[in-house]
Formats: sequence, C-alpha cells, structure tokens
Amino acid sequence: GPGGAEAAAEDAEPAEPESPDQCLSLLPWDRFSAWLHCVCVVGFDLELGQAVEVIYPPHSKLTDKEKTNICYLSFPDSNSGCLGDTQFCFRFRRSPGRKVSLCCFLDQLDRDLPVYLKKDSAYYYGYVYFRQVRDKSLKRGYFQKSLVLISKLPYVHLFRTMLKHIAPEYFEKSEAFLEAVCSDIDRWPPPVPGKVLQLPIMGVIMKLRIPTYRDKPGTTAIVQNMHQADGQISMALPTVHEVDLFRCFCPVFFHIQMLWELVLLGEPLVVMAPSPAESSETVLALVSCISPLKYCSDFRPYFTIHDSEFKEYTTRTQAPPSVILGVTNPFFAKTLQHWPHIIRIGDIKLPGEVPKQVKVKKLKNLKTLDSKPGVYTSYKPYLNKDEEIVKQLQKGVQQKRPTEAQSVILRRYFLELTESFIIPLERYVASLMPLQKCISPWKSPPQLRQFSQDDFMKTLEKAGPQLTSGLKGDWIGLYRHFLKSPNFDGWFRSRQKEMTQKLEALHLEALCNENLVFWSQKHTEVETVDLVLKLKNKLLQADREHLPVKTDTLKKLQTHINDIILALPDDLQDILLKTGTT
Repeated sequence: GPGGAEAAAEDAEPAEPESPDQCLSLLPWDRFSAWLHCVCVVGFDLELGQAVEVIYPPHSKLTDKEKTNICYLSFPDSNSGCLGDTQFCFRFRRSPGRKVSLCCFLDQLDRDLPVYLKKDSAYYYGYVYFRQVRDKSLKRGYFQKSLVLISKLPYVHLFRTMLKHIAPEYFEKSEAFLEAVCSDIDRWPPPVPGKVLQLPIMGVIMKLRIPTYRDKPGTTAIVQNMHQADGQISMALPTVHEVDLFRCFCPVFFHIQMLWELVLLGEPLVVMAPSPAESSETVLALVSCISPLKYCSDFRPYFTIHDSEFKEYTTRTQAPPSVILGVTNPFFAKTLQHWPHIIRIGDIKLPGEVPKQVKVKKLKNLKTLDSKPGVYTSYKPYLNKDEEIVKQLQKGVQQKRPTEAQSVILRRYFLELTESFIIPLERYVASLMPLQKCISPWKSPPQLRQFSQDDFMKTLEKAGPQLTSGLKGDWIGLYRHFLKSPNFDGWFRSRQKEMTQKLEALHLEALCNENLVFWSQKHTEVETVDLVLKLKNKLLQADREHLPVKTDTLKKLQTHINDIILALPDDLQDILLKTGTT
C-alpha cells in the first residue's frame, strides 16, 4: 500500500535548497546530465571488432579505458547465441581523477534517497539494448548493434522501460532520432525523490516516483495513470529500480535463505548464466535481497574476460574478493573454480510446475558450464530453513499466481528477515549516543561511545531477533560473521556519521538557547571575538555538512552573532562583519 510513501518528514529537516528546477535551468545538457552521462552506440567492425560508433551528446567525456569496457560489456559473449533483441545491464569502474561536474543540488537529491539507491561516484551503470539479426547484405551475415545508456543512477526498471520504447525505433531510423531522444531527456525535471515525475520521451510520458529515505521500507507509492489531454500516451512505472525477484530466484528456489546469508555476509559469489540478461537480473536480485541494507561491496551484473578488473578478480594468489559477478563465458567455469560459492542458472523460465527439491551441490562437481543448474558451495547456513515461504511460493505456482504477486511475497519475506537481523544492531548502536544532558554549549560536543562486540552480544539474549522472527538457528554466529563484513562496516560508518551530525545539531541548539550577549558582556573582547568566529564556523559547518538543524535555529544563531557584534566597539564591528571564516 502507499502507506509510508507520504510519511511526514521529521521536524528537524535540513533547510530546503532553492528549487532544483531553478538550479537546472542553467545550461543546455544540465538536465540531461542529472539522469545520464551519455548515450553510446556500439557496433561490430570486421577489422576492429566491437567499437563505439556514436557518443551523444558529442561533448561527453569517456576515457579510452571506459570506452573499451563499454565496447566489450555491450555485446553478449559469442557463445550466448542471442538472436533477436536482448536487454541487460552492466556496471564498471569510472576512471579516477576526473572532476565530477554536477550541480550542487544533485547532492541534496542524493541525501534524500534510501541508502541502497544512493549514487556510488566510483561506478557507472550501462543499460543495453542489443539487436542481432540475420542480414545477407553484410559481410558477417548478421546485423549486430547495441544502444547503451550510461548513467550513475541504479534505476534499472526506468532505463529498461525507456530502452524498450526507443531502441527498436532507433535501429530503424538513425542519429537524428537519437538527437531527438536526448533533447527530450534534456527537458526532464531533475530526479527529485518523493515527487511524482513526468518524463516525456518520444511521444510517451513516463510517470514515476523515486523513493525517499522517509518511506516505510516495503511500501510503494502508487502512481496513477492519468489521462493525457494532449493525446500523448501515458505510462505509469510501478518502480524505478526493482527487478522481478521471483523470476530471478526461481532456478534456485530452495536456496533463497542461504543466498540471503551469503549476500548479507559479503561472501564472494559467481552467477553463471546462459546470457547477460539472466546474469544481470540475478546479480541485481541478489544485491537487492538484503534491502533496506546497502550491499557495500562491488557487484558486476555482467562481467567478461576483457573487463579491466578481470586479472584482479580472478587471481589465485589471494582469496577471492567480496564481490558478486555475473558471467556467461564458459571460460569462467575453469577460471573461477576456486571460488567458494557458485550459482549456476539455466534459461530463466517461469515454472509451470514446482521445481523439485534441489540439494546444494559440491563444488568439485562443477567442471563445466554445462553442469546442471543449482547452487555449488560447501557453506553451512547459520539459520534453520524457513519452510513456510517455500510452501507459500509453491502454492502460488500451483494456483498460477501472477509473478508480480509472487515477487511481492518474496520481497516482504526478505525485508522481514533483514529487519529482524538489523533491529538489534540499530537498538544497540542508538545506546552509544551520549545523553542530551551531557551536551554543554561551552564544551565541544561529546563523542559517541565505542562499539563493543561483547556488549552487543550480551544484548541479544533479551532483545535479539527472536522478538520479531520465529526462525531458529545460530543467530550469534551469523552476527559474529557479519561484524567482520564490508556490509557491517558500511552500515556502521553511515550510522556513526548520522549520530555525530545529530550531536553537532544538538550542540548548536544548546548554544542558541543561551543568552550569548549577556555572556559576552562578562568576558573580554578577545574572548568575545573568539566566540563570534567559532559561532560563524558553526553556521558554515551546518551548511556544509547539511546538519539536521531547523532553519529557525540557524536564524536565531545568526541573530545572536549580529547582536554580539553590535555590542562591540566600532572598529571591531567593521572587521567582524566583513570576516568570513576559515
């Protein structure tokens, strides 16, 4: 239901920036850049192999390394035999050292997103529409081309829908069509979370809403499909980022809970699939199964032997890294034999009948990509299996329940499991916050107490996951393992940052509630000047770090500063009124 979508913001919201629409009317292509980095066309050249034929807009910058990655990742491996049209996505590292020319306000938008949708500025996504059809007029006998959208945004469903609409027409037409597409995108409103956005694209209006961190997890705001007065077709998108969970997990139906543990713990995982469409969907489904937790390691929905990180990720000289790879080349069956957890997926088809009970397979049985679908690992799950969810989904298959409904059930199951796991950690970390009475306006804000694994483990006896989950098993072992993982590290750092900012904000409020003018009259000029400079710095910090302070508090503090300055001698007043701060 749309319940959480309109949840009111807390009263201590950061001051709103000027309207993003004003910010974005600055230059041509600014609006386009808020959504996409560029659009590429990748073709096949008999002499050069795969090559980037077009980059639009022409001024878009890509390094040679980025272009090479895009070339190889935009075509399925030759063994995939993808005839017709195929859609998939990939993710690759941005070349370092390039300045990010983003409007200041885009950072504000990023702050309003749920943590799992925030941009990772070190990576780009590539959204691909690949066409391969027989064409006798060409030397190779085939027409092969990909239309690729390069973006920092993880909005898989949005870009997939958009490509489905524009790519077939692009292949029939030409560059002029691509130009028209890009100028449509350059008229889009900015990607503001929480607002219903209307995005016109070649005669169709896509309506969607990007979630915000205030939405209750597991709720989706319903975007109404309104009638367009001007005769344009309107299309409401139920989500911007979600994949069809049930379809993706179908081939490994009986192992969903074990896979959830492996993703939660940041274990090295390989998905071996027949085509990039299946590999990319499955990797994205795995990453999203621990939502609302953010998966903090690297993941590659489609990974090839030409990837710039190929050597780094397949070396046998060290343990496999914490990463999820989606691969289709049979070569990987050999190269990644030493990886501890391998998911082998056949063609993803929705089951007409319930999959048979499948045992976890031993890694030594995985010799080739022809091996049977299943999960190959020697991992022993910490938690006992939840038979209830399996029964519920099996019943759905028998009753021909729509796959969207099955996905909703599965998403709710993963959400409840993740929340049961994370609530005790949230509760313990909240207890590390100093009491409000410890905050004195005349001292620096107090520090957070240290995280102690032993103290946390002691809290589990009375306030552990058993309060919200009926699942039995070795929860303590699961927590111990999780505390060593990149996902814990990422989660704890973002909590630490939030709480430190909260302390700074409370400190600011404590200062505002003091009679600062009275204080300054009792102290020397030097001490008063020092106070003014410190207060100005506080205001700058509140703005720079977007502290969760009410706008009234900031105004009040500014008034205090002005009053103190006006009580000083004229020469000092002039200096202090002009002085910014360091």
